[in-house]
Amino acid sequence: MRADRLLSILLLLQNRGRLTSRMLAEMLEVSERTIHRDMEALSAAGIPVFAERGSQGGWSLAEGYRTILTGLTTEELQSLLLVRPSSLLSDLGLRNRFEAAFQKLLAASPAKTRGDAESVRRLIHIDGAGWHQSDESFPFLPVVQESVWTSRKLFISYQREEAVVERIVQPFGLVAKRSVWYMVAQVDSDIRTYRISRLLSARMLEETFERPADFDLARYWEQSTEQFKSSLPSYPGRVKLIETSLPRFRQERYAKIVQTQPAAEGWIEATVEFETLESACEIVLGLGSRVEAIEPLELREKVIAEAKAISALYKTE
Repeated sequence: MRADRLLSILLLLQNRGRLTSRMLAEMLEVSERTIHRDMEALSAAGIPVFAERGSQGGWSLAEGYRTILTGLTTEELQSLLLVRPSSLLSDLGLRNRFEAAFQKLLAASPAKTRGDAESVRRLIHIDGAGWHQSDESFPFLPVVQESVWTSRKLFISYQREEAVVERIVQPFGLVAKRSVWYMVAQVDSDIRTYRISRLLSARMLEETFERPADFDLARYWEQSTEQFKSSLPSYPGRVKLIETSLPRFRQERYAKIVQTQPAAEGWIEATVEFETLESACEIVLGLGSRVEAIEPLELREKVIAEAKAISALYKTE
């Protein structure tokens, strides 16, 4: 609806500052011509929005103008209420602030909306931690966090294989994957990722740094993750498995099904990318009689040898 889009434009300009027509069009998934018409409508409604020309130009609100309208619908507020304080917020010392912010958000909402939204927490619980919690500790997370907040350089030492390495880094941001914390930092002209639990020491320096204006932490992490995945070892193989076991097989972390085709009744053949011979053997053995290794021959022979060893272990006199 146009009213929702106008409100979205107003809040985007208020929260982000100057934005071009192209940027607004991409965010709201409309044409730039539509954005221009919306700006005319906002101006006609008395909203002090104006355009600046030039390469650094764009749409802005008059300095000091703010609206107290949150624009939150019941559904939007409910989606926010599904986010619960986790151990990650506790790691950053933000759990209490999170709760305080939510109380303020609720207090600013209409009674009907507030009642509908609060019911979500009684009916839906989202636990994003997974079954297996990390037992890693992060004693240097607070100093890394402060260095990120204040854009100050950090002197660190960390364990790299058998050696202890020292570096002066410029921390660009923190990333949490499951319950593990990482620091993304620049060293000389390179941007690298450090697992914070492997830091042996961390000391914040007085010297500050300028974070590149075009650096996008989320984009960097996504690209870095893809590069890491592509660098993993690959061990191609082919298996035959009971069709009902296919969903279970797809859940394997170190096996990717590339192609499937029907086999005997109730069975399918699958071309699979494992990581190593050892992990392929473990995965096949884990499914027992529901899967058979076909190729390569060394995988089949290794599975047979392991199966014989298991049988001998449990053989009674």
